[in-house]
Amino acid sequence: MLDIKFIRDNLELVKTSIKNRGLKIDLEEIIQIDNSRREVLKELDSLRAKKNEANREISALLKAKKDVKPKIAAMKEAADKIDALEAKLKEINPSLESSLLNIPNIAHYSVPVGDASKKEISSSWGKKRDFDFPPVSHIELAENLDIIDFPRATKISATNFILYKGWAAKLERALINFMLDLHTKKHGYTEIFPPFLVNRASMTGTGQLPKLEEDMYRFKDDDLFLIPTAEVPLTNIHRDEILNEEDLPIYYAAYTACFRREAGSYGKDTKGLIRVHQFDKVELVKFVRPQDSYAELEKLLQDAREVLQLLDLPYRVIILPTADISFAASKCYDLEVYAPGIDKWLEVSSCSNFESFQARRANIRFRNKDTKELDFVHTLNGSGIALARTMVAILENYQQKDGSILVPKVLKPYVDGKERIQ
Repeated sequence: MLDIKFIRDNLELVKTSIKNRGLKIDLEEIIQIDNSRREVLKELDSLRAKKNEANREISALLKAKKDVKPKIAAMKEAADKIDALEAKLKEINPSLESSLLNIPNIAHYSVPVGDASKKEISSSWGKKRDFDFPPVSHIELAENLDIIDFPRATKISATNFILYKGWAAKLERALINFMLDLHTKKHGYTEIFPPFLVNRASMTGTGQLPKLEEDMYRFKDDDLFLIPTAEVPLTNIHRDEILNEEDLPIYYAAYTACFRREAGSYGKDTKGLIRVHQFDKVELVKFVRPQDSYAELEKLLQDAREVLQLLDLPYRVIILPTADISFAASKCYDLEVYAPGIDKWLEVSSCSNFESFQARRANIRFRNKDTKELDFVHTLNGSGIALARTMVAILENYQQKDGSILVPKVLKPYVDGKERIQ
């Protein structure tokens, strides 16, 4: 959330940021709502001062044994006006807050301006494999090896759900354990196993609500949501808390299943594992000092990159443009891994810096160790990394001419030393 004072003081900057994101938001209407709020607050301050003064005068008159009826009448009139203005303020404040919740974060100056066509490839790693046979898709590989059952997943749930079998199920579990071990043992993250259902306040705090409610699975009777990513419960661990500067940075890593309706995406990449409604992911979340957040973003990116390097999968790093970054992010890198069977680059990680945007919504602050003043932390998150697209990349990059799949070297200890799936 952007502070209303920041919006007023930087109106043209906010307007430009909204335009660069390809959005249309009437800031003048928000300013008018805030003007009404400020006028009510000003009048309230004046009336409260008059009421306090009348109280003092009544006390003096009583001591002097003089008539206090006129002063009491005046004080009652002021009190009635105060009640009316406070009721008006209770109507204005939710309207202003609702409007502010729909204003996106300010993009960092280094973010390219434009839509998805303006994304920049900042770096790449690894080489595409040279096959001596035509590589096939993960769908054909999985069906031939009988390790993913798409028809039965649809029968059990609906389209775009996954039923891993046998070695695919073990490989999925191996990937999760490998990533958690890497991030906790080497990269310094504390492992968390959070709830998969969260309340409306948690979803609002990280920016999924109100903008993205149609993409979420919601339990209407309880007003709880299935998490779209572990970013939501991890970030909300410290909602409405004051942290000590000495405790920053705080790093959390968590495995969760993730649930997304993908509203509006029907007919697009609907076969196989590319676009599914439930998938596994290891998520990384950071709480850091404002002055450290962009250095921490680069470290976060490197933590995610190392996963793909250890899996020996070719990938590239994308800097997302203004109209393509998430509502809450100031800057975002995507990691895209190459899948030769379908000849596509697949996004498997997004690493974002939200600056104070989420912290302001979730009221996460820290106390400066020198000044003792309070300030909002900066929050970051990144996929470290997401499945099932990583599974696609492994199956397609490690496929052999006979239809078997070699197990990546780093995963062998997690699958009892197995060399290949056949």
